[in-house]
Amino acid sequence: MLRFLVAGVVNTVVGYGIYAAAVLSGASAQLALLVQFVLGALWNFRLHSRMVFLVEGWGRLPAYLTSYLLLYAGNALALRVVLAQGVGPLSAQLLVLPFVVAASWLLIGRVMGFRQGGGRT
Repeated sequence: MLRFLVAGVVNTVVGYGIYAAAVLSGASAQLALLVQFVLGALWNFRLHSRMVFLVEGWGRLPAYLTSYLLLYAGNALALRVVLAQGVGPLSAQLLVLPFVVAASWLLIGRVMGFRQGGGRT
């Protein structure tokens, strides 16, 4: 659990940094989110598999990427809703992040084996 939280903090800081850099460089909020998710997918998989769930290899990558795409879709939809309320793109993503983190805990944990106790495969 602690390793998941530490990895989550690292992934969130790196991901939000990429998102913020893209927005501040002139990208739309949705494009910045897409860039952040694409750049973060493999980084996050390796961090989760090695540091958190102690999974070797790439066997769970397809299921992980599917979960990641679901997280992206939910994040994009929620971001669109918050932006429509007149919230700026940087603040909007900060408001959405707690929900994305909770969904990540559920989806990524299940895909990577947290529900089964983790362990090397």
